[in-house]
Amino acid sequence: MFKQLLCAMFGMGLAFSAAAADVLADMHAEMSGCETCHADGAPSEDGAHEAAACAECHGGLADMEAPHPAHDGMLECTDCHMMHEHEVGTRPACDACHDDGRTAG
Repeated sequence: MFKQLLCAMFGMGLAFSAAAADVLADMHAEMSGCETCHADGAPSEDGAHEAAACAECHGGLADMEAPHPAHDGMLECTDCHMMHEHEVGTRPACDACHDDGRTAG
């Protein structure tokens, strides 16, 4: 439970607002529709376009606040941020390194 709470806190950012509780895809779509993240409004086959869209607006993992830099080169944004769901940081990718709620490394 602690691991999920910690991942959620860092995944969504500590400056969490009430609006951030909405599905992230809805918030992004309000900017300019599904094209905010998807080419022609449709998901790409490999997710590369969406990953590039994240970096275009938010910067690369190495340039972001913790815990993002520690994951640079290992994970994509969508490994933790499930844009069309409410939960953040609960995907199996977290369990590969974070088996007891402590930071790996």
